[in-house]
This record gives sequence, C-alpha cells and structure tokens, in this order.
Amino acid sequence: MVPIVIIGGGVIGSAIAYFLTLQQPGCEVVVLERDPSYARASSALSASSIRQQFSTDINIRISAFGIDFLRNVGTLLACHGDAPNIGLHEGGYLYLATAVGAATLRDNHALQRQLGADVTLLSPAQLQKQYPWLALQDVALGSLGLSGEGWFDGYLLLTALRKKAQSQGVRYLADEAVGLDLARSDGVQHVQAVRLRSGGNLPCRFAVNAGGPWAAAIASWAGIALPVVGKRRTVFHLSSPAELPRCPLLIDTSGIWLRPEGRGFIAGFAPPADQDADFAPLEPTYNAFDNHVWPTLAARIPAFEALRLQSAWAGYYEMNTFDHNALVDLHPACDNLVFANGFSGHGLQQCPAVGRGLAELMHTGSYQSLDLSPISIQRLVDQRPLLEKNII
Repeated sequence: MVPIVIIGGGVIGSAIAYFLTLQQPGCEVVVLERDPSYARASSALSASSIRQQFSTDINIRISAFGIDFLRNVGTLLACHGDAPNIGLHEGGYLYLATAVGAATLRDNHALQRQLGADVTLLSPAQLQKQYPWLALQDVALGSLGLSGEGWFDGYLLLTALRKKAQSQGVRYLADEAVGLDLARSDGVQHVQAVRLRSGGNLPCRFAVNAGGPWAAAIASWAGIALPVVGKRRTVFHLSSPAELPRCPLLIDTSGIWLRPEGRGFIAGFAPPADQDADFAPLEPTYNAFDNHVWPTLAARIPAFEALRLQSAWAGYYEMNTFDHNALVDLHPACDNLVFANGFSGHGLQQCPAVGRGLAELMHTGSYQSLDLSPISIQRLVDQRPLLEKNII
C-alpha cells in the first residue's frame, strides 16, 4: 500500500497521523521528523494553552472540540496500559480592555456565548473584588473564561500523540524531506514521492505539509507561495513572593500575557512589527524583561515590584502573515499536497480538530464532523483574509 507521508512530526503532524490511523485502522502512514529530540520544535517550546475566547465562529468551534479532547487525553491516548496526564488546568483566560477595546470584548462575548463558550464579562468593580491584586485604573471591562480554558504540558501532549500513533501502526522516520517528485496533468500537479535527505524517495498517496515555521519551503517545492514564517517569541520564567489567588492566564491591555507556572509565573509578549524579524536566532530577548515586561507587569500588579527573572527560553511562532489564522486543506495547484500550517501560536490547541478534519478529508474527500473550509488555504488564492480580533 502506498503510504500517506507527513512532513513534520510535531504536534500537528502527530495529531494528523493519530486520526488517520484511528479512523482507518491499517492505513499506512509515515511521518518524517528531522529532529526526534524536538529540541527546536514549537510544540516543545510553547506556553501550551487553550481558550474559547476568539472572535470567529470557526476558531471557537475548533477550541470547543480541542478542550473536550484534552479533558479526555488519558482515555483517548492511553497506550499499553499507560494513561497520559498532560496536567490540564482550566484556570481560564482573563482579557483586560480599556475603553477603546471594550466594545470589541462585548461583540466577541456575544458570539462566544451563542456558540456555548463559558465566558463572562466583568466590570472594573467585579474585577477588583475577584482579583484585588490588580491595578485597574485604565481598565473598562474584563472577559473571563469560567471553564474550557487554561494550560497544559504541550510536550507531554506531543509525546502522547506520537506514542499512540505509533501503537496504531504509524512509522516515524528520523529523516528530512528535501523535495517533491511531481507530475502534472491539465495544469494541476500531483505529488508522486517525497525526496529524502538520506537519499531515495518515499512514494505517497498524499503528502502532508506539517512543517511548522519551515512550511513555506515545503510549499515552494510545488511552486506554491505560502506566507508562513518563524517569529521568535520569548517565554520568561518569573518568581515573586507575591501571591495572586485564583490567577488566570492574564492578557493585559499592553499585550503582555502572564500565567502561573508551578510556584512562579511565566510571561511573554509580541514585539513591535519593526522589531519582529523572521527567523531571528532562538536566543531569549532578556533586555525586553527589564525594559518592558517587568515595568508593565509591576504597573498592573503592584506586588510585582519584587518580580525576578529566573530563566527564559525562545521558540518560533509559525506565523501566517496573511491573516494570522491556520491554513489547511488542499491547494488548487496540487491535488494531493495537504496543508496544515500557519497556526500563529494556536497549533497545540487546534491540533485535535485539525488532525481529525484532515484525516476525514484524506479518507473520504470531505469533512465529516467540523467543516474546516473557513480556514482553507483557498482563501490565499481568493485574497480573502479571515479576520480574527483576538490575536496574542
């Protein structure tokens, strides 16, 4: 049997492999992963969280399936009697908005509630009562996820998906894809095989681009321009003697995010566009802590005057520069090259729904559960961006 070949064995590629062999036992799937240690993988370096607080129907529906999957990982991904525990903590997201952003929070909330998300709006007085450690002088409104939102161990999710996929017959090869063998008919290309760094090639029924930040290079082998780049994001590990009871994942009006991590906290931010180079070296931006993160957090949480930086790491966001949303499905220029790219920081929470949907697409020719066509790569061809207001 000619296999389905998945290029990239991170959380997206592994979720697709898992669902392919779950939906059709015996389906032959090969995953190519050039770095089995995952030392530079976004899946391993992510802050690993999930939220329902999006502004588009499709992203909310994707997350609804995602949280259900994560809640049941121990059962769904149990392997040889071992039930994985990814440490899911539904601590919620808390978005803070100034007067300028309050209307957007209200609009988003209406859609979120319509789709069943457990989200509530909080006035400054309600915020002060619930979180007395916050300084709210510029805050007009807050939006809090009461359930279905929180954080987990992304690396454990990746390893659980990989182990389960392997137990279902998926083969992982420590090799690198370096090109595609293509045929053309009536102006449409067809991938016949994936070329390997080790030499030779792998014939395939479908080739799946799950290359993360490096997905554009894979697309270019088929002459397809993919607006996906790696954007460095630093995660700061912090300690403070301050106690923040019931601290959620906080999204400050400045764009800085903060959440509990063990006995301390982790935090991060997106740099200004003119300082956000593509594929910047994966070195933490330590100076940003002193110059921006610490003073901003101390203004929002006065007890954080005593904040201390313990460590930091950096990873790549797989950024879709077209509209910051996932790009999935087949591209009209190639009838068997499947895209699963551009998640822009949402890959860990969106991998269950996208993995399930793309497996359905390859097995049946269409989506059978959640229709993922709103995030189809076709919108690049049509120049029709999907605008998501809640981008972190």
